[in-house]
Order: sequence, then structure tokens, then C-alpha cells
Amino acid sequence: MRLDAIFDLASLTKPIVTAAAVMQLVQTEKIDLDRPVAAYWPEFAAAGKQAITVRQLLTHTSGLPPDLDLKPAWSGEQAALSQIESQVPAFPPGGKFLYSDVGYIALGELVHRISGEPLDVYAKRHILAPLGMRNSIFRPSASQLARIVPTDRQDGELRWGTVQDPTSHRMGGVAGHAGLFSTADDVAKFAELLLGHAGPKANGILKPETIARMIAPNSLPDGITRALGWDIDSPYAAGLNVSFGPASYGHTGYTGTLLWIDPASDRFLIILTSRLHPDGRGDAKPLRQRIATLLNPPPPRDVLPGIDVLGSKGFSSLLGKRVALLTNQAGRDRAGVRTIDRLANAPGVRLVSIFTPEHGLTADREGKIENGRDSTTGLPIYSLYGGTRRPTAEILSGLDAVVVDLQDAGTRFFTYPATVAYLLEEAARHGIEVFILDRPDPIDADLSDGPVLDPALKSFTGYFPMPLRPGMTLGEMESMFNTEGAIHAKLTVVPMQGYRRGMWFDQTGLSWVAPSPNLRTPDEATLYSGVGIVEGANVSVGRGTSTPFELAGAPWIDGKVLADYLFARAIPGLRIEPADFTPTGDIYAGKDCHGVRLTLTDRARYDAASLGLELAAALEKLYPDRFDIDGSRQLIGSVRVFSALKAGIDPRYLPALWRSDLEAFRETRAKYLIYR
Repeated sequence: MRLDAIFDLASLTKPIVTAAAVMQLVQTEKIDLDRPVAAYWPEFAAAGKQAITVRQLLTHTSGLPPDLDLKPAWSGEQAALSQIESQVPAFPPGGKFLYSDVGYIALGELVHRISGEPLDVYAKRHILAPLGMRNSIFRPSASQLARIVPTDRQDGELRWGTVQDPTSHRMGGVAGHAGLFSTADDVAKFAELLLGHAGPKANGILKPETIARMIAPNSLPDGITRALGWDIDSPYAAGLNVSFGPASYGHTGYTGTLLWIDPASDRFLIILTSRLHPDGRGDAKPLRQRIATLLNPPPPRDVLPGIDVLGSKGFSSLLGKRVALLTNQAGRDRAGVRTIDRLANAPGVRLVSIFTPEHGLTADREGKIENGRDSTTGLPIYSLYGGTRRPTAEILSGLDAVVVDLQDAGTRFFTYPATVAYLLEEAARHGIEVFILDRPDPIDADLSDGPVLDPALKSFTGYFPMPLRPGMTLGEMESMFNTEGAIHAKLTVVPMQGYRRGMWFDQTGLSWVAPSPNLRTPDEATLYSGVGIVEGANVSVGRGTSTPFELAGAPWIDGKVLADYLFARAIPGLRIEPADFTPTGDIYAGKDCHGVRLTLTDRARYDAASLGLELAAALEKLYPDRFDIDGSRQLIGSVRVFSALKAGIDPRYLPALWRSDLEAFRETRAKYLIYR
């Protein structure tokens, strides 16, 4: 083995050569991904293949079988193409996922027919040579034999320098699915192209917008996610998407090769092995998974929430004061100790009462919450989601300060920001200080987007004219409310340490403690920002199941019809599949519901407004007599957006309606941002 060893890449040929070549031709408008293959290759239409599209070949949903029939004695490229022309699909195009070498052989032929150059000639001229991939070739020459890694045995002889794949071998060593030989260094050059690091030599190979289109997730039947030529989440991914993250993509090869790319961390992993040497029984999967695990560092663990920062300063700002604490079970320090107990045991601080928001101290209850008493400290608990949503003069009497430690959800219609705002209003009237112990926006505070709340719709589920995702921590948000709303409470925000705006919750090193009964994971909090838009209507969003906000359905919905409709809408960052479920509580308790299951595949591309509005539009279009779209008006928040949606305007055009309001909000928001 040597550093410049040449390997049989096997199926890495698919993305590096064939898919890249197809996308180049898409880029120059010589191929339309959604046109039938037969538009470019008329003979392909035979035997019921006339509806198969180029996209379906790229995503392995064409219905073509995994391989050509090797039992008859045939050889040569033309014999392979003739067999493809007569091939009967195993299922209707788009009906399911079936990994197919045949589909990529057909794509290689498309490249030949449209460009006028055989696949190997096209690849060298338009991809390999421009990138400086000098050691990448179909059908290596004898002079390269010393550097080539042998694979298995054929007829008792070591296969060395000829393609291992039997179909490609019969075709002469050049095929769209296998046949490329290369080195690790050359494959790295291709990975750098996709990550945008190829420099001037990348000009004209693949444009950034073409790369973005190529690597965008496609939600396929059976819970599979693929890009155009790439794997994202399928049985072939071997856990690599888990190690590298939901935005990563890659491909494996039968000989034991792998290229996996993670744009989120700006890294790629190449593993070249000859796992078939010498007896064909080697397995590269454990090696791939181990290397991926070793290379995937743990998330940053340097964020200190406000309670830890306050404690590190000896609670000095609270010394000698009678204090109440607005919190629930998610109010904990980095070590998991309740903020209640930290304040109750802080020398010089007199904690006299506890206030709780919706869902109570244990954050697991629905409906109105009564007052109570904390079993550990014996302190009285006053509910701000019972007989009143504002602290009364009676429970504020004698207080010097109220401390707030609540985990927000990052979505406009979550009720905790309004609860804190009401507290600020009452504290201002009574001359009481308020201290907010800041916590992360769990769905990242970098993005501010979605329809902006009309002031006329201000309510407990929308206190301020904000977009669907404000992109602010609770401390930043309440500072904005306090000033822009002319509350003028004496407010102090205790900032976190080590927090950066773009962090998702799982990057903070903090343990997720559910702030409400239906936000059990950070992913559910992320989906809540979109799915929650339809919650006000007659649709179950999974409350009363084990996966709230990962589901949406009703007894009157056909899950497959809804899933197919939403899949065709290409909502970014999600896998959408039919689902049946029976909630034990909330709307439709005990009734069988049908709808969709939503799984995050790329949270960086996830668009909450797109998901919520597309879901509402789909239900209105498919079930106009059953879906109560008016119930979504308050949570959408904008009358113009709601009216346009109800009138049947395509959701893709709706962002134009909130763009100016969003820009105005962002200008206001910028004045209150604490974290870079």
C-alpha cells in the first residue's frame, strides 16, 4: 500500500462521474431532471418505461432492477443497452426506492447521447482534467499497474487493474455505475469542489447553485432520503449520517470505498479499501463506522446558563432581597440542580415564593394549573396559568425582585414570553426589579423569519409583532418588549457564557429538560415552529402520542394522499411519510388518525414557515369541506398571509407578503442582541 495507491472506486463512480456529468448538462439546460428519459433516448420508452424521469434514475426510484441479467452470455456496451431497452420496470416510477445500477448505466448513456462523447471521454474532459484529478481513469493502463490495489479473484486469477464489477467488466470497463479508478488525493479534489474550496479551477465544472440542487435531500418512499447521486439516509448510509449530522451526504462502493461530506462542519471523509482482497469476504462497514465515530468530535460543552453565571458571582445582585422565582422543571444549572434549590440555599438571598407558567412546575400538565407548594423547599407556588395570567398585587407584595429562569422554545406562539412580559408590566407598576437568567434559543438564534404578527392580533400566543421564528433568546426578547413596548420595568438580563447565536441546543452541552409536556426533544421544538401553525385548526399534531409535533393528522385525512402531496412540494429539510396514530389526549383522543410523520433531515435547511403554510395549504386543497383553516389564523399571525393562503395562493409566493415587515423587525431586533 502507498499514499498514491489507485483503487477501484466501484459505485463512487455514480456521484463523481455520472451524477456530476448529468448535473453539468442540467446546468447548461441540455437536460431537464423531470423530463422522461425517453425524450432523450426514444428506445428507452419500450416495455412500459416511457414515464421514467431523469430524476428518478438519479434517486433510484425508477423501478428498474438492481442489475442486468448476467446469466446469458453477452458482452459489450450495446448488448447492455439493448437489455435496458427491453427491461420491464419492477414497479411504477416513483413508487418505491430500489438501488439500481441499471439506472446509472442508463444515465451514462444519456450523457453520451446528449454530449456526443462517451462517458469516459466526457468525464476526463469536463470533470477529471479540469479538477486536476490526474490519477482518475476508466480502464487503467499497464504502466499504472504497480500502483493499483488488486481486488478479488476471477477464474482463480487475482483481479488487478481491471474493474471488479461484473456488469461494468462485460461492458468493457466503462459504465455509469462503476468503472472509475482513482486515488484518495483525487477524490479529495472532488470533495473540495462540492464544499466550495476548489478555487478558480472549479469555474464551469459545477456552479454553487447546481451543487446546492445536487445535494438537496429528496424524501423518498420507505423513509429513504437521497440527494441527486448521493446517499443521505438509507440502509447504505451505515450510520454515517448519524455521525456527521443531518446535513451530510455521501456514497459507498462495493469494493469498500467511501466518500462522505459534511458541509455543516466543512469536513469530508474518504476511506479507500480493497475489502474483497483476496477472497471476496471482507467487510468494510465496521471500519467505516469506527473511523466516522472517531472523527466526529463531541459538541461544544462550554455554555453556562444564566443561573451558573449568577452563582459564579455569589448571587451578589440578589443579596439582602426578598425574591420570587418564575420557573419550571427546565430551570436548572449546568449540573442539573434546580434553580429553586440554588436560590433557596444561596447565603444572603431570601427566596420566598415560586411562580409557574403554563404546564406548571413539572411542565407536564395541560389546562389551568392551581396554586400549590414545592415539596422540597416548602415554598408556596403561585400559578400564572390558572385564575390569573398576571402576578397579582397580593403575591407581589413585599418582594424586592423576581428572578426568571425559563427555557423558551424559539417560536412566536409559545406562551412563556408573554407570561414574562405580563410579569414585567406588573413589576413596573409595583417598582419591583426583574432578573432574567438567560438560556439558549433551542432552534438557533441566528435566523429570524416567517410571517410577522399583526399588532391587532396581539394575544397570549403572540405578545409582540414578531416573526414566526424571532431568533432571540428570552433575555433579548424581553429587553425588546420592555423598551419597545414602553413597559420600563427595572430589568437586568444575566447573559450566558460561551453561547453563540448560531448554536442549536444540542451544541451547547446542556441537558435538554422538557419545558412543556409536548416538547420532549430539541427536534420536537424545531418541528413545533412549523407544525404548530395548524394546531389551532381541527388537526391533531401528535399531542397525546409519544412523538408530539412529529405527527399531523385527523380521522378524515388519507395519510398517503397527504404525504404524496407534501412530498411533491419539496419542503426543505424534512422526510415526510404516511402515518397512522391514536392520540390518548387532546383533540381526537382515542380516535384513529391518519396523516403524516415528519422527520428532520437537515435542520439548517428547515423552513418552519414553509412547513406550516404548506401543511395548511395542502389540507385546505385536499379537504376544503373538512379542514377548519380559520383556526390557523391566529397562529399564522398575519391577516394578509392568512387571507392569501385561504384564497389558494401558492405558499411559495407568500414570503413576499411579510418581507417588509420582517426587515423592519430585524432592524428593531438588532438593537437588543446580546450574543455574537
